[in-house]
Amino acid sequence: MTVVHVVLPGDIDDPASPSGGNGYDRRACQGLAALGWTVREHPVPGGWPHPGAADRAALAGVLAALPDGAAVLLDGLAASTVPEVLAPHARRLRLVVLVHLPLEDDVEARALAAATAVVTTSEWTRRRLLDRYPLAADRVAAAPPGVDPAPLAPGSPAGARLLCVAAVTPLKGHDVLAAALGRVADLPWTCEWVGPLTRDPDFVARLRRRLADTGLADRVRLAGPLTGDDLAAAYAAADLLVLPSRRETYGMVVTEALARGVPVLASDTGGLPGTLGRSPDGERPGLLVPPADPAALAGALRRWLTDPDLRDRLRRAARQRRDTLTGWPVTAHRLAAALKEATAA
Repeated sequence: MTVVHVVLPGDIDDPASPSGGNGYDRRACQGLAALGWTVREHPVPGGWPHPGAADRAALAGVLAALPDGAAVLLDGLAASTVPEVLAPHARRLRLVVLVHLPLEDDVEARALAAATAVVTTSEWTRRRLLDRYPLAADRVAAAPPGVDPAPLAPGSPAGARLLCVAAVTPLKGHDVLAAALGRVADLPWTCEWVGPLTRDPDFVARLRRRLADTGLADRVRLAGPLTGDDLAAAYAAADLLVLPSRRETYGMVVTEALARGVPVLASDTGGLPGTLGRSPDGERPGLLVPPADPAALAGALRRWLTDPDLRDRLRRAARQRRDTLTGWPVTAHRLAAALKEATAA
């Protein structure tokens, strides 16, 4: 029986702090177990990716206790920031770093150099790491997230129900979305923001004031984090997913929307264009706009809200793209292949 030790952020299962990275890690552990691996989890609490001395010591203790030759899958949120913790075990353990969001700095370069292998959660991230660091291409594999099948969202004729699923932070661009919504205030719409509100409380407070000052507070609902049936209900009620991120390596919420046939309006940044993809007939199931550009985002929203033919075309493309999405078992097989190669190295 093959054993893999998985080092995870301490908040992986915290319902108050859902994230794409935590969701990926949980599904990865479940998928490897389904393939017959013995998965031994090691949650490491801490302020990752900004660890304190105690956080570093705790991770060092976890690694020191593992047997020689063990396969260790480490979430990059922690591993990419502590090369001095990884390096003493580089020869003894088979360290595989799972990179969700590259830091692109010298610290991460040293951390990844200490790893036996690297797995990224998107093809875009894999290319980015190979461009940025002197890593051998055969040491870096991609295992993009899967998505669960879901019922088709019915959609409304006017397309006025907008949804944004992301932690409310500057990186996710909610300030850009607020500005864009102000520019289309003359049109009928509502927008639900689903995601943690505690990552940057000052930013959230400024957004609330802005929405109130621009008369949008009764049209934009800050729902906080939703999971399970509540999150599924939010997707089912949506006409359009809006993801105005300044930076995104994959964007799991994009495929979650597409799995329901919901078109997507997203930033043209990082891995998002690849995640959005195209339907089999070549149609893009959504719209892309430059990041951090409220005018461009507002223009796309106005097109969506005022052009029934555009809405019909994008909905058809989203439903066709839905049939091309891959599930989590594919992700698990790719992770397993990377781990097997690392243990054979």
